[in-house]
Amino acid sequence: MSGPRVSAVVITLNEQECLRACLESAAWADELIVVDAESQDKTVQIAREFTDHVVVRPWPGFAAQKNFGLARAGGDWILSLDADEEVTPELRAEILATVAAADAADGYRVPRRNVFWGRFIRHGGLYPDWQVRLFRRGRGRFVERAVHESVEVDGRVGRLRAALVHRSHRDVADFLARADRYSTLAAEEAVRHGRRVGAGDLVWRPAGRFLSMYVLRAGFLDGWRGFLLASLYAYYVFIRSAKIWERTRR
Repeated sequence: MSGPRVSAVVITLNEQECLRACLESAAWADELIVVDAESQDKTVQIAREFTDHVVVRPWPGFAAQKNFGLARAGGDWILSLDADEEVTPELRAEILATVAAADAADGYRVPRRNVFWGRFIRHGGLYPDWQVRLFRRGRGRFVERAVHESVEVDGRVGRLRAALVHRSHRDVADFLARADRYSTLAAEEAVRHGRRVGAGDLVWRPAGRFLSMYVLRAGFLDGWRGFLLASLYAYYVFIRSAKIWERTRR
């Protein structure tokens, strides 16, 4: 008798640089599903090397796209991955042992090892960076938010010990491009919910983010990468606040 089946679900948009590593790390899953948002590069071609379950559709938003993928999964368990994430061999072994256990919870948080410029970032609040990534089919769903979507699990949530590798920012240019896109989505959502910012927010919130990451959460222990990341995240907070300020004064 075979054990519980695992479906790995990945959403993509112009991810040719990192998708192969992601799918190779999840090739052990019983089912691989890729939902692509009309990529203009070789993303779909790469995805089809690994699975026949590739769907191309217009981009409806992060949560909606991920929930679409969940609805197409047929496994007993869902492993939700971003295209810049990789399953380590240790995590694979722990997932297979966990889903086969009689007392398994309904969902699991997984620690992420964020990698920046080729090195694991251990401080600044970027590790362990717990994320719900594994859950029983039908028990988990992404909350509808414009950005920074997360999974809500109907039932008990446990924690795994092995880490998921997250190669979120290849370099400064990649960070800035993502920051511009995500800050726009976050600002639009904030304005819809009636949030306003003042001049102080443009100064103190970015400063607070830098001090929190670099000093309070010991980002300085990651050397120049820690300083650079604290500065970049402070910049993200600044442009997000500036975009909210701009939109509420039109």
